[in-house]
Amino acid sequence: MKRILFPTDFSEAATNAFVHALEFAKSIDGELVLLHTFELPIYDNQYFPENYMLIYESIELAQFEHFKEELPKLRAIAEERNLGEIKMTHRLMDGGLMFAIEKAVKEDRIDYVIMGTEGATGWIDSLFGTNTTSVISDTTIPVFSVPIKAPFKTIKNIAFTTRFRPKDKKALKKVLKLAKKLDAKIKCLYIKTDGSDVTKETIKEWENEFLNEPVEFSIVLNEDVKESILDFILFKKIDILVMLTYKRSFFENLFHHSLTKDCASSLDIPILAIPIE
Repeated sequence: MKRILFPTDFSEAATNAFVHALEFAKSIDGELVLLHTFELPIYDNQYFPENYMLIYESIELAQFEHFKEELPKLRAIAEERNLGEIKMTHRLMDGGLMFAIEKAVKEDRIDYVIMGTEGATGWIDSLFGTNTTSVISDTTIPVFSVPIKAPFKTIKNIAFTTRFRPKDKKALKKVLKLAKKLDAKIKCLYIKTDGSDVTKETIKEWENEFLNEPVEFSIVLNEDVKESILDFILFKKIDILVMLTYKRSFFENLFHHSLTKDCASSLDIPILAIPIE
């Protein structure tokens, strides 16, 4: 059974992502590990309070009570969606979010992380903010980033950007296994520019290898890589965008791009970031 780590601060963005996490768990026969973190106040060693342990225990107790109060709300969401049978366990940890995620991934043998972010503009900012960037960059497992304005809908079309490299094929095969569980199609996009060096033979080889799979390939001739990807998301009715963990600068250039409002709204879809091995 696959295990999905769901970090939550019980915000609106996290609650929206929780629905995605529930439905995803159902689709892959998975279970959820709910993670809530808190940080203790930082004291200068020179003024370290003698009753620090009392302070720690007081904060820990307050966070535990808050955690305990919020969990029934999440369980109620699960029941409303007839997903009350999804197994859920809980972790309350002190320390930074990245530290807690890394620890939970190792100790609980996590397969996926699903996180909520703050919507169109906030989604872009959050994606490259300290927490989400660290999770995507440093976590060794796939990470879903779910915008607050992305209501759950059945995943039918998965976009996968590729440059036809061997490591792309390895990642595509992983996504294909997931797509079959979701009963979804993979729409691969290759943007051919003047600097592209992929041969026709390589493309044909890929097409033949995945001929009998729910995978289709689109080759777009365009120097504007960013707009090509965003147009692809819009016109192919993409439900989730899969990307390998590229350099941060590439993502910043990709998403800080001015398009029409309709196209911008199409960005309110989950991103699945897959680390390159």
